[in-house]
Formats: sequence, C-alpha cells, structure tokens
Amino acid sequence: MLLLRKNFSRSSPIATARPFAYRNRALSCDQTSLATLAATHGTPLYVYSQQHILGRLALFQQAFASRPHTICYAVKANSALAILKLLAQNGAGFDIVSGGELARVVKAAKPAVKKTVFAGVGKQIPEIDAALKAGILLFNVESESELALLADRAELLKIPARFSLRVNPDVFAETHPYISTGLSAHKFGIDINAARAIYRKAAKSKYLIPTGVSVHIGSQIRAVDPFGAALDRVTSLIQQLKKDGITLTHIDAGGGLGIEYTDAPFDPAAAVAAYAKQVLEATDHLDLHLLLEPGRFLVAQAGALLTTVVNVKKNGNKTFVITDAGMNDLIRPALYQAHHQILPVRQTSAKSSPVDIVGPVCESGDFFARDRDLPATKPGDLLAILDAGAYGMSLTSNYNTRTRPPEVLVDGAESRLIRRRETIKDLFAPELP
Repeated sequence: MLLLRKNFSRSSPIATARPFAYRNRALSCDQTSLATLAATHGTPLYVYSQQHILGRLALFQQAFASRPHTICYAVKANSALAILKLLAQNGAGFDIVSGGELARVVKAAKPAVKKTVFAGVGKQIPEIDAALKAGILLFNVESESELALLADRAELLKIPARFSLRVNPDVFAETHPYISTGLSAHKFGIDINAARAIYRKAAKSKYLIPTGVSVHIGSQIRAVDPFGAALDRVTSLIQQLKKDGITLTHIDAGGGLGIEYTDAPFDPAAAVAAYAKQVLEATDHLDLHLLLEPGRFLVAQAGALLTTVVNVKKNGNKTFVITDAGMNDLIRPALYQAHHQILPVRQTSAKSSPVDIVGPVCESGDFFARDRDLPATKPGDLLAILDAGAYGMSLTSNYNTRTRPPEVLVDGAESRLIRRRETIKDLFAPELP
C-alpha cells in the first residue's frame, strides 16, 4: 500500500511549497527532471507530484482532527485511477457526480465506496441503481423529483437509500460565474426554505433515510466568509429538523476552497486553517460527522502540463509561440479565461518579451496565454504550464482528432506512467464506419 510515509505537518515544505522548481537551471517536479520525463514519454505530458497531493490531504486531515470527519475528494477535479487509489489508501473518501466516476472509485479503491457521496443534478436510473447496489455512503439529492425517483429505485431494489438534501443557501461567493453554484439563480440544489417540508415528507418513506444536509456554493473561492455564512443557514435548518423529530448524522460542507494561480505568495496551510475555523465555528454546537469535498485544492498545484514549442511566428507586431499542446489538452484558459504560469523548462537569462502562447487547434480560442512575458524561445524548447493538476486532464477532449496525453506520477526522484498516450486506434475503436 502507498501509505503516508512522512509526517506532513502544517509547516512541512511538501505541504506548503509548490513542487515545480528549478534545480541547476532545469525545472523539476520534486527531484525529477521534467526534461527527462519529456524525453521518455514525449509531449504533451501531464506530470503530478505524489508528495504534494499527500501533503495537501494531510493539511485538511490535521485542520479537522478535532471533529469526526471524512475528506471526500471531488473526483471531477482529476479522476486518474492512480490518484484515487493514492488518496483512498491515505484515508480519503470521494465525492462523485456520475456513474462513470462511481465506476472509477470501484476500480481504484472499492472499500472507499462506503465513504463516497453522490452529487449532481441529473442522476439517471442506471447510475442510481449502481450506487445503491455498491453501498455508497449517501446521495446528495438536488430536487424533490430526484428524491421521488430515488425512493422508487430504492423500493424496487429493496435497498434503503441514505440521503442529504443539497440546499441552496443563496450565498454569493466571488468566483468565475461558470463555477459559482450557491445562488437561487443557479441550477444546483433545493431552496433552503423549502427543504424542511421535503425532509418531513421523506421521513415517512420506508426506503428513504434522511442522513444529512449538504451545501456547496462554488469553486475557486479565496475568501472564507461565504463558507461560514452558508453553514450558518444550514445549521438553522438542522435545528428545525431536530424539532420535527428528524435527527441527522452528517453535515456536508462541500468544497470550493481556492488556490493561487499566479506567482503571488500563497500559504496553503493558512488558507486551510482559516477555512477550517469558519466551518468548525459554524458547526461546533452540532454533534454531526463532517463531510468535506476538496478537489482543486488537493491536486491543482501538484500538476503541470509539459509542451514542446513547434514554431515561433510573427504577425505584424504580434509574436505567437505555437506549442504541441492545445485547448483539447488544457481548456481552462479558453473556457474560463484562466491564468496559468508558464515557465521554460530550461532556465535562461534571455530577454523576455510579450508573446501569445497558443496551440495547434483550429480555433482562435486555442491559447494558453496572451501578451505574456516569456524569454526568447525557439522550436524544440520545452515549456511547463503550471497548476494544471485539476480540471486539466479531466476536461481533455479529442477535438481535431487529437489524442489525449499520458500522465506521470512523481514520487521524489522516482516516477511512473499512470496513463499511456492515446493512439489513433483507440479513437477509432468505438466507431462504425
């Protein structure tokens, strides 16, 4: 088993520092040369630090050690089987949003299914049935009609269904509008003012077990106050339910704690501590098991996308650095206008100038950075796009019939391939010409 081999304290460099740094003017992941990995596996290539992921998990586990809790890693952030297995072997459960993600948990770490919560607004009958049969911890239900469907499937299968209602607290969190989920205008959750009546009705069902309340207000949230505000509203609901004779066992605080994507100073231990303070203070009078669903915070800064420069092109006053990675390999800049640091793998003292760093995909939106200062570069040079461990590989596609990149997991000075590069044969396999 890949058990936690080090005592990752709050002050641990592994837990707090980013894993990508220059060693003898060459960029490395921990103690492993990125140039060597690129030479071995080719580019584009995703590289992740195992030690960094475990350090971030330990920050959460230590911050909430005073309360019964489960860290349910959000699988959608990065669903690599090796990463799921690593997290499960170090105490994590999972937050899933599809039947496919359930299958990944079963494949990677079957015992962790009992620490898995199933969220999402559009659960389908085969997914619900599979989750019931697998014995997941609970369903986070997002509508009254979904709850009725869950009751029907549970009765048909004769398997009682534990559930939480995902309530919408109508709390604003300052983040990108595509990843904000806590307002009444969003598709997620149930109006918190309607939840009490729904719980009372569900409590009468033979096959529904009211287990908890869930809330999730968005992703990449840097201020911690909105988490406390949302939980204050949830705890009020829990107290009302207790008066109704409905005693819950779990409270799901969701995820959403953000990271720093620029080169600005960032103290992850302080961020987790501030977040934990808000959550613990809002729920300290409740004798409930805490569920927490970090995703991005655990894996984003652990990962980088390596890419090779294929051409440097000038159009008028614009300079384009064209790479072999494209928006199909990392769509966040095109989709969210997201910022990622981009560093040359070989450190250089060459003069920097503003360039657009773009891919080969036939779209004007295929870019990683615009007007970004970059040292002079030439075809064959390697670049590292940092903080790409979350919503990088999991959002890849085969647009332009491009194969998806391989993934490598680094552990100090050692590395192993955890996903091979796709082939054209793989892409054609499901098609019937």
